Amino acid sequence: MGKVAVGAAVVCAATVCAAAVLIVRHRMRNSGRWARAMAILREFEEKCGTPIAKLRLVADAMTVEMHAGLASEGGSKLKMIISYVDNLPTGDEKGLFYALDLGGTNFRVIRVLLGGKEKRVVKQEFEEVSIPPHLMVGSSDALFDYIAAALAKFVATEGEGLHISPGRQRELGFTFSFPVRQTSIASGALIKWTKGFSIEDTLVMILVGQDVVGELTKAMERVGLDMRVSALVNDTIGTLAGGRYYDQDVVAAVILGTGTNAAYVERAQAIPKWHGLLPKSGEMVINMEWGNFRSSHIPLTEYDHVLDAESLNPGEQIFEKIISGMYLGDIVRRILCRMADEADLFGETVPPKLKIPFILRMTPDMSAMHHDASPDLRVVGSKLKDILDISNTSLKTRKVVVELCDIVATRGARLSAAGILGILKKLGRDTMKEGYKQKSVIALDGGLFEHYTKFRTCLESTLKELLGAEASDNIIIEHSNDGSGIGAALLAASHSQYLGEDS
Repeated sequence: MGKVAVGAAVVCAATVCAAAVLIVRHRMRNSGRWARAMAILREFEEKCGTPIAKLRLVADAMTVEMHAGLASEGGSKLKMIISYVDNLPTGDEKGLFYALDLGGTNFRVIRVLLGGKEKRVVKQEFEEVSIPPHLMVGSSDALFDYIAAALAKFVATEGEGLHISPGRQRELGFTFSFPVRQTSIASGALIKWTKGFSIEDTLVMILVGQDVVGELTKAMERVGLDMRVSALVNDTIGTLAGGRYYDQDVVAAVILGTGTNAAYVERAQAIPKWHGLLPKSGEMVINMEWGNFRSSHIPLTEYDHVLDAESLNPGEQIFEKIISGMYLGDIVRRILCRMADEADLFGETVPPKLKIPFILRMTPDMSAMHHDASPDLRVVGSKLKDILDISNTSLKTRKVVVELCDIVATRGARLSAAGILGILKKLGRDTMKEGYKQKSVIALDGGLFEHYTKFRTCLESTLKELLGAEASDNIIIEHSNDGSGIGAALLAASHSQYLGEDS
């Protein structure tokens, strides 16, 4: 072989060796990055652990906090607000009733015709109205005048058979989903506006004694609408009322949606901070505001602590921040962001959109990825591309995303089940009593529960596991739809000024 040929062979061999070294280094680097991504995932999974023993401790802590909140104002992280709802619907209610649901940038006006136990809801109509942006930063008079005018316009469309009896006032259930200090079934002082509202004179005037029902009533009078507000409620109590209307075994309601809350029926004698006359029914609905629950037994991670610190209400609503729909997607985003930064999960740079808080929503984004059953996880791939501008992801990367969704959703669902067990323990309904079968129904509503199937099934199976086979046979989870609408109308009926009179 000539010198030229030998030289060429040496150069070629050297090139091949160099290329092989580069390939090995690249593979080792990729292997190291993947190992780091897996380490982040496994560490998070471990810290999110919810073994049954821990969930029982969470349930016990919930029960203890419930007792403390009922004993005195400010005695617990759970506010345990007395709702003044002491007369839940029975199904006997008859007549025409209205509801107003105000909880965001829209409001709904609802009309319901009730026909008693045999006919139930004979007819239901509603209209949704958007609130102009300038009214959300204006005066309370302007806002309530706008609402009252829309309500009057809706009342004017009453069709045949939808008129009230002569000489009677129309009656309304008012769902007001903002923080209120309630003073009776039909009055309550607004504590603060949230959800984008900034009413100039409301914080000054209503907080010193003016109530939201009074504001609405004056506005209705100004537009010539003769209507009485019979009940001021929130969506959770409306859900409880809607559930009880169809099933008298409903003892509690839980909202699992963008936010979360729970309400339940308590014995009036078991409320030490109640100083009024005991209601004839012997019962009182308690608005727990359970989103503010916290316990050392709740598994919190560094991502949860940072999310809380960066939130509008640091140190508050800790339970809500790990189980509700508003936050689940952002927890997933934060861990993906760390994986992208420390393990190059999506390439050598962190995708800019991955740094945007709350860009990843629980529905339809996180839920759709978690439920992706396609062999190549194409839904996950398209969501990453469409929402985060992350293209060409590998199958194993998509599998990591699905597993991450599963860890976050599972923790939230299992903790929700523990919270429900806490309520059942407070009511003494978590165990079987010898020779006595006591059916207990929990009414659930909210987009997270309704649309996130894996979350819902995990919650239900965890509650059965916590209760045991025998006791769980008597505990039923039921979907109670539209508590903030029809539930409010039903409460207007059950607290009507005409109760006991013939229809």
